[in-house]
Amino acid sequence: MFTPKIPVNDQPTGQTIPLSGAIVGHHQTTPAPVPVASARPTVQLTPGSLALLVGGGTAAVLVIGTVLVSMLLAVAITAGSLAIVALVVRSLMNQERK
Repeated sequence: MFTPKIPVNDQPTGQTIPLSGAIVGHHQTTPAPVPVASARPTVQLTPGSLALLVGGGTAAVLVIGTVLVSMLLAVAITAGSLAIVALVVRSLMNQERK
């Protein structure tokens, strides 16, 4: 009950090898197709296209950073205003008790 049991795994050859070491079954498999090289040329970066990629990446980082900072600022302003409202409400409630 407390001894680990290793599951029987299918091997890449298609043979199932149990724990005892005897081969239980043999499955006929077809060989995988050999990948053929594409006829398309590889992408070559010219200095102009490299500058365009760097500029585009920089612009994307700046835009995303601006959006994230503005969202953080909005959350901070909201939290501050809620804290002020809570203080005012508490002050008003304390004045009514007296």
